[in-house]
Amino acid sequence: MNYYIAMAQKQEIFTLVGGRIKMLRGTYNPTSDAVWLAAFLPKLKPNAHILDVGIGSGGVSLCITSHTDNVQITGIDKSAEMLACCKKNAELNTKDIELINADILTWRTSQTFDAVVTNPPYFHGTPAKHNAHHNANLTMWVRRCIARTKPRGYFCTIVSADRLSEIVAEMNTHCGDITILPLFGAKKTAERVLLRGRVGVKSGTILYAGLPMNYEPVLRDGLTIEDSLATLGWI
Repeated sequence: MNYYIAMAQKQEIFTLVGGRIKMLRGTYNPTSDAVWLAAFLPKLKPNAHILDVGIGSGGVSLCITSHTDNVQITGIDKSAEMLACCKKNAELNTKDIELINADILTWRTSQTFDAVVTNPPYFHGTPAKHNAHHNANLTMWVRRCIARTKPRGYFCTIVSADRLSEIVAEMNTHCGDITILPLFGAKKTAERVLLRGRVGVKSGTILYAGLPMNYEPVLRDGLTIEDSLATLGWI
């Protein structure tokens, strides 16, 4: 193959979790948030059904498959363009993901899932060209996600630290066994926060000391949060 063609193809693809997941470079490329969120999902029963809300180009879902293939994944997004990107990324990794073109805030369904994950639009700003969510009502977003979670099922999310109170307030109404893990960058204050709860469960909250956002065992080596915390002796 021509060297320049090979280099161009290489630059069109980037990888996550130490090269285990390949992604086509596009309008919106997943950040480390996707890797962290996927790693935060606990071990589920065989053939568990997961809903990825605002699936975008598929970063979270595909990273989940790097931890286990023994799950079914459905992704919902209101952007047809993002779903088209997700379909290509799933094919690139030979993964099957059911895709639904709908808005979680208005989606009408009785279907529930063993786990719901979401990297929500927690930022404010000008709407993107690909018509993804911006400036969403996070309280309603979380409420709709939790409504799609089976009793005793898991709701998992990642948000910027300044939006934490909105998420916790809504989770407290519906969830127990809440786990909170802050992520720190260069500052002494958390930049992101991972949150997980079980719907309909009545139990306390665990708040961990936190990890650096560039923590290589998760981002490079592909460890789950549970495995990482066990290695550190935290659990």
